[in-house]
Amino acid sequence: MGDAVEIDRLLEAIPRDVVGICHRLREHGKRGWVVGGCVRDLLMARPAKDWDVATNARPEEVQRIFPRVVPTGIQHGTVSVLIGRVPYELTTLRGERGYSDGRRPDEVVFLDDIVEDLARRDFTFNAIAIDPIEGQLIDPFDGQRDLATRTLRAVGMPADRFAEDGLRVLRAARFAATLGCSIDPSTEHAMGADVALATYARVSAERVHDEWLKIMAAERPSVAFEIMQRSGMLAITCPELCEGVDCEQNRWHGFDVWRHTLAVVDACEGDAILRVAALLHDVGKPRTRQRSDKTGDFTFYNHERVGAELSDHICKRLKFSNDDRKRIVELVQHHLICYAPEWTDAAVRRWVRRVREERVADLLRLAVADARGKGSDASRDVGAMAELEARARALLAAGAALSTRDLALDGHALMRELGLGAGRRVGEVLAALVEVVTEDPAANEPVRLLAEARRIQAELAAAPPPEPPGGGAGAPRRGGGP
Repeated sequence: MGDAVEIDRLLEAIPRDVVGICHRLREHGKRGWVVGGCVRDLLMARPAKDWDVATNARPEEVQRIFPRVVPTGIQHGTVSVLIGRVPYELTTLRGERGYSDGRRPDEVVFLDDIVEDLARRDFTFNAIAIDPIEGQLIDPFDGQRDLATRTLRAVGMPADRFAEDGLRVLRAARFAATLGCSIDPSTEHAMGADVALATYARVSAERVHDEWLKIMAAERPSVAFEIMQRSGMLAITCPELCEGVDCEQNRWHGFDVWRHTLAVVDACEGDAILRVAALLHDVGKPRTRQRSDKTGDFTFYNHERVGAELSDHICKRLKFSNDDRKRIVELVQHHLICYAPEWTDAAVRRWVRRVREERVADLLRLAVADARGKGSDASRDVGAMAELEARARALLAAGAALSTRDLALDGHALMRELGLGAGRRVGEVLAALVEVVTEDPAANEPVRLLAEARRIQAELAAAPPPEPPGGGAGAPRRGGGP
């Protein structure tokens, strides 16, 4: 069955420990096959990550054969065999019946035939096995042919495969992007069927989250998101993004918000979380779009603020960690950078202070991707971001004071010198001092800061008290003091 490949090359790439597991099974009258994604990766001459072994040994037999076994999923026939500190998953050949939750089989039936086991798998190129002892490649569904033509095809009846596990439709989109595959028409048609989408709708947010991050590792994540939008998956998972599809064109880029968004994601250089921020950076545009009475062009005032709020809801829904959610929301909120060479050094420091130093590099990468995703010559905008980055780096290297922590005068000294008690006024003076040193970094030394603090304190004391909420001339004042 392995005529189409150099079986010796495949066997040489399988780790010794994996071959050793199959040898030990054979010594006890059982068999082991290397299966799944690692075989697919070997056939594509890509580095394999996880090594899985299918066996006709029952889980209790595996526990007797190997000295160190962890029952990671024993109810479904899966255990982990520890070789040194490395776990290898061994799964008993099985058939599955009923998927009432759209994920797990209601019943698992153990088998002895590797072909029957492969028949339950999702796509043909994932339904290939290697017997490293016999030197055989088992490919009953022509997965090698589909790999050669870069075709993603469901095993057997596509509707049956997608009804078994709702995540498979999203995995299909992911493989199309990460492996550079086209989807067989009958397979893609089944992905958008009501049964497949109803099963997908029951998939946990955590599993969708994990697939999204894997998709972002592709050279062009847009391939997956196009499929998700076309099939109806995106409308289930993230309807906010669908609002940008087929929006009227605007003069800022040559296509709708959705097309621009996909172009930006593909152009964005960075980790998965930064690319998620690129995916969401304009999510607020459809809800803020208005036509200008003066020019007739579309405007999107405050789309970054609305987008940040929507991104927060989306990240919570998809179970992003608090840190990742905060990073995405802040990048969406501050992605609009209206830099001009006329900015003073103080203006650059003020921008860095507003977006926070740890977000500068991400925001500039996102801005470059945004420029490249506008469908026109981006060289001027890209050059402007490079200039802003150089200026920001130089000012940060010079030790710019960007927060109260960077001041040469702390709150305790301020309270002591000005005779202030703990309270809001101390924070107000410190915040004003940060603005002073943003404008003039040389002012960040104790004597000058103290002089500035006295001036600020005098101005604050002379200012009229703010009106209370809902105030007016006759509104009562709380507390009686300024």
